[in-house]
Amino acid sequence: MHFSGPLAVFTALLTLVAFPVQIKTDSTASTELYGDIENSEYGDFESLSQTRERQQHLCHREVPSVFFQTERDSPVRGNGSTIYFHRIEVCCMGYRRDPYAHECVPDCSASSPDNCRNGFCRSPGICECFAEFVRNEHGACIHTCPIACQHGRCYLNGTCACHQDFVLDQESRQFCRPKCSQACGTHEECVAPGQCDCSPGYRRTPDMGCQPVCAPDCGFGKCVAPNQCECFAGFIKRPNRNVCEAECYLNCENGLCESRYKCHCREGYRYDVNTTSCLPECSDNCGQGNGMCIAPGVCRCFLGYEVHGADCRPKCERSCGKYGRCVAPEICGCGEGQQHCRNGSCDDVEHCSCPPGETHFIDRCLKADRLSQHLNTSEKRKHFNRQLAYEFNALIGRLFSF
Repeated sequence: MHFSGPLAVFTALLTLVAFPVQIKTDSTASTELYGDIENSEYGDFESLSQTRERQQHLCHREVPSVFFQTERDSPVRGNGSTIYFHRIEVCCMGYRRDPYAHECVPDCSASSPDNCRNGFCRSPGICECFAEFVRNEHGACIHTCPIACQHGRCYLNGTCACHQDFVLDQESRQFCRPKCSQACGTHEECVAPGQCDCSPGYRRTPDMGCQPVCAPDCGFGKCVAPNQCECFAGFIKRPNRNVCEAECYLNCENGLCESRYKCHCREGYRYDVNTTSCLPECSDNCGQGNGMCIAPGVCRCFLGYEVHGADCRPKCERSCGKYGRCVAPEICGCGEGQQHCRNGSCDDVEHCSCPPGETHFIDRCLKADRLSQHLNTSEKRKHFNRQLAYEFNALIGRLFSF
């Protein structure tokens, strides 16, 4: 079908809508960065949709703009409520981004271990299995007879006969569950023949048996059910947060408010006065500022740097030679004074050695015909003026006492 006039323009605009991509392709390796936002390259966030149908499950979120920084000396100014925040579009709670349909769809991962595989996620946490599948005790959609029968075997008439020490599920009668001779305790279930363990969302304690788990912890409250907090008197839960804290005027993400003006950060985070929140903390500031700390102890290196253990170090594609080391992206440092050597390598007398046909000019190796190109702008001249001062100190300046 072809359109013309204003309708054609509107149709063309719709085709140009961009969608955000997940920052990591492996969801199992994703790392928490800021509250419930996950993954590592915030620069990949784009508009999810511009149509009403796709915007119905789309929410806005502000995250610290520092997470968008990709270059060491290029801080990012945010487009949010202040310059320290970036406003992004994310799927609302209970929804996730479908990488194929490019829209927000219901998320069943909390109620189904495989996110409703072999079924249809009707709404957040509501998984409907396809025909000839049934939900087992863990919430997964499994085959039924005549294809298969969990912990049993199928007869030709379509019935399921359970293996020894297993019994037919009383509700569906289409799969078998382990049998325990004695009834399991409170918040327990039979997980294997004759073996009880805590139900999902609970963990065993030495004195009180299976107790609910809330992550993160409830703060000034108690955990009454899996991820459900009940606050003590005088404390509240703010919108879209499950932690009990005092009323306050701070964001205090990844922490909890102890009073109106005091934020207590969780372990692995530090308070940031610009965002009034807790940002992740890394040792040595990711190699003295060569990267961005995106999770406690996890660095994302800036362009021109690469990960070495817990730090970010400069990367030089060309070898600096036996007598030099990489001191900045594509810049070698020669000898004790660390004379800069771009596009060359360091020789045994601790000077910059250039490839044939090039000469060393202040901090780099250049061909003669390109020298004028590097001096025809004021910005380049300012750079070389700064480098002249550095080179003087690197070569002989340290020998003088000013």
